[in-house]
Amino acid sequence: MGAKRRLPSFDDLVFLTASASRYPLEGYREKCSTQTILGNRNAKKPIKLDTPITIAGMSFGSLSANVKEALGKAASEVGTSTTTGDGGMTAEERQSSRILVYQCLPSRYGFNPDDLRQADAVEIVLGQGAKPGGGGMLLGQKVSERVAGMRTLPAGIDQRSACRHPDWVGPDDLKIKIEELREITDWQIPVYVKMGATRVRDDVKLAVKAGADVVVIDGMQG
Repeated sequence: MGAKRRLPSFDDLVFLTASASRYPLEGYREKCSTQTILGNRNAKKPIKLDTPITIAGMSFGSLSANVKEALGKAASEVGTSTTTGDGGMTAEERQSSRILVYQCLPSRYGFNPDDLRQADAVEIVLGQGAKPGGGGMLLGQKVSERVAGMRTLPAGIDQRSACRHPDWVGPDDLKIKIEELREITDWQIPVYVKMGATRVRDDVKLAVKAGADVVVIDGMQG
């Protein structure tokens, strides 16, 4: 997915071990916890991850319902979250996922308040790492009757996703959208903002100022 050239993978990770600035733990008497809590500043029900490596959003349509369900089960097994992607939330995905992040994308395909209230967090997508500033295209051969029904669009027809949200024109509108989502969910769940890694310094500042609980920076693999 994403860029065609080779990019770093998990095999390329190098962990910085302890020395002087980070003192080592004694394994037999001290514990090293990977638990990560997201959204405890504003949300009544923050996200608690046992493993701080999450599964990013991939749409129902580009992936089948079975694959979405499998991702939910895998994420639950290791104590992390998975994300819906464009096209909405499937019942199988919600049932199999202990922690499910519901995306609010520019296309708004499949996005509705009822599913939003079932989510454990909501992620406003401003951009994708593989194509920041660009929309998307789901080929008609993948647009089944079920996919089309969730998107309220014709089956078998190429479906384009917009490159920006239809109801705002700048950073001030992002703040309004975050507050709107908080009101819909009664301030229960964290609000993420996802963006492609472009003008990271400025974009992160704007997202934090707008009130995001979590800022997701998507690399070109995404």
